[in-house]
This record gives sequence, C-alpha cells and structure tokens, in this order.
Amino acid sequence: MRNREKKQQSQIATEGARHGAVLYARVSSKEQELGYSIAAQQELLQGYAGRTSMVVEQEFLDAETAKTTGRRGFAAMIAYFKGHPECRKLLVEKTDRLYRNFKDYLTIEALNLELHLVKENAILTNDSQSSEKLVHGIKVLMAKNYIDNLSEEVQKGLRTKAAQGLWPSFAALGYVNTVGPGGKRIIVPDPVHGPLLTNLFTWYKSGEYSIKALAKKAYEEGFRFRRSKNKVPVTTLHKILRNRIYTGEFKYGGTIYQGIHEPLVTREVWERCQQVLDGRHERKDRKVKHDFAFTSLLTCGHCGCSLVGELKKGRYVYYPCTGYRGKCPEPYTREETLVNRLSGQLRALVIPPAVLDWLKESWSAMTLPNNPRARKSYVGIGSN
Repeated sequence: MRNREKKQQSQIATEGARHGAVLYARVSSKEQELGYSIAAQQELLQGYAGRTSMVVEQEFLDAETAKTTGRRGFAAMIAYFKGHPECRKLLVEKTDRLYRNFKDYLTIEALNLELHLVKENAILTNDSQSSEKLVHGIKVLMAKNYIDNLSEEVQKGLRTKAAQGLWPSFAALGYVNTVGPGGKRIIVPDPVHGPLLTNLFTWYKSGEYSIKALAKKAYEEGFRFRRSKNKVPVTTLHKILRNRIYTGEFKYGGTIYQGIHEPLVTREVWERCQQVLDGRHERKDRKVKHDFAFTSLLTCGHCGCSLVGELKKGRYVYYPCTGYRGKCPEPYTREETLVNRLSGQLRALVIPPAVLDWLKESWSAMTLPNNPRARKSYVGIGSN
C-alpha cells in the first residue's frame, strides 16, 4: 500500500515537472505605500517551486495603482489556463493575493486547478476534503470583507476631502492637479485651457452658438484634450457647460460643496448658460406631419399602454396600441369610433339650472371685454 502511495507521489512530481505551473503575484496601491512588493512574492513562490520540483512556465503579475482599474494579469492568467489544459497548477502567496471578490473565486474553481497557497501551507483541489474547502471559503470571505472595508475607508476619506472644499478626483478639463500647502492635492486653473474654458462659457451665454457650432469654434481657438490633442466632442462640451465646478462649487456623492479652488466663470455666467441650454432643449420639439386629436389622451383598455394615431391611405386615422408591455390583443381603434363615443358621453352631461345660474352670476361679477357681441354670446350659452 505504501509503495503504491509513493509511486503516485512520484508520478505527480514527475507530471508537475513536465507540465509545470503558473505563478501569480499581486500588490495593491495601498500595500505598495506600506512597502510590500511583487518581487518578494516572486522570490517566495520560485523557491517553493524549486523545493517541490515544479517548473514555473508563466508568471502573471498585477501591481495595482490609483490610475488603473481591473487586473490585466489575472485576466491573462485565466486565458492561459483555458488555452493550456495540461497546466493545472497555480502558485500564489496566500488567499487574499488571488481573490478580490466571489466572481474571482468561482472563476478559479471552475478551472479545476491544483491551488498552492504557499504561506498558508495548503494545497487545494476539487477533491479536497470539505473541511479544507470550508476553511478556504472563510478566508475568501475575510479577503472580500477586507476589500469592502478598504473601499468604505477610501470613500470616507474622499467625502472628508470634499467637505474641506478639496476636489477629490482628477481635475476637470480646464484645471490641473497639483500639490498645495500642507502637501494636500488640489486643483488649479490650467494655464492654457483655463482661459479658453472661460471664453467657452462667455461665447455660449450669448445664445448665438449651438453646441455643435461652439465645439467647432472652441477647436479653432485651440481648445482640445490635453494629451490626445483631439477635438472635444459635443457630448463632452455639454457636460462641461453643465458642470458647476467651474464656478468654484462642485457636486460629489450627490452633495454640493463650496470648493477652495479658483473659479473660471462667475455664478451669473454659469446660470445664464444653464438657461440657454434649457431653452434649446425645450425648442427641440419633435416635428409631426399630422396633429391627431386624441394623441397622448388615450390608453389601451387591455394592457394600459398608450394609443397613438396613424394615418392610413392618406385619409383614415387609426389608433393602434403601442404594445410596450408585450403583444396586445387590441389591434386598433378607428378615430370615428372614438369621436362617436366621446360625443355620446358629452351629450349625456347635464348642468343643473341652479348651477348654470350661479355660473352666470359669477361671470357677470367679473370684468368682461367691452364687446356687446361677446357678452351676448356668453349669455346665450346653456339657455336653450
């Protein structure tokens, strides 16, 4: 029996050397500040591979920074395992180096790997005992809790910074990030784009430019993205004109804060630009070829969706159901049918004489136009 076990272990070692393993190491931006490094993890894992007669075929590294999101190394590692089914060994320092969320955990589990957690002195496979998997699952939960807590602390710090009047993110176009007094990160006007952005608001508040025309003029004047030097598109320009950060205030997390940075436009100019933007939005009424009498007044009795008017053969008006909630059994209703039903309802309306007299008296007490014909036509209403 012992000979068989030794033979199996020898076979596993031989296969490990033949097929090799994959090494994965990761540090976060916060950990880098505390002195942790990728190199230390690589040294630990390479030493472990040498002691266990494994050959590291590939190394995948993730050094996260505040400017990057996602894990390219992790994604590349998953792709490598999928493309190399003969390689099933993964070496990592410990649980929280590998997982950041439950999706990562499920992704690794689905690959049916032999996971070596070197610092935890554990080897996990799909055939591991349930107690080992339970302990590993608890560590995954702890890693997830650590990340969630770290995220909460970061958000708390950003909100505190905003409450102090400091813009807590990358500078908007027209400003640049820099280090202010006391070592705090602040934003200051861009020496090139700042004056151009001020002109941008001045041009638009006149009401003489559409957003498209403003984008063209801004580009001709040299207003463009800092790095790519590309033209600022209409959508971005619209967001700039709506952004109150240029007034000295800013909105963060749904709350408006008074910033300590230098404004590029006055509050009055910004408010005027908002009026121009709102006015242009209101004037963008959708042009319709036909004015249907019952448009936006009717809903379908079957499904509750709106009925919309359609002209057929140039003279027949129908009101089919839009069917936004699914297929509706109501095909359409002709406008003549709607007119007849509405007329019948109106004819059934009867105003009691006492109410009619009260209406006449109330109207007489009001100032009527000095037009005998208008007064006579009103008195005649309801007298028959």
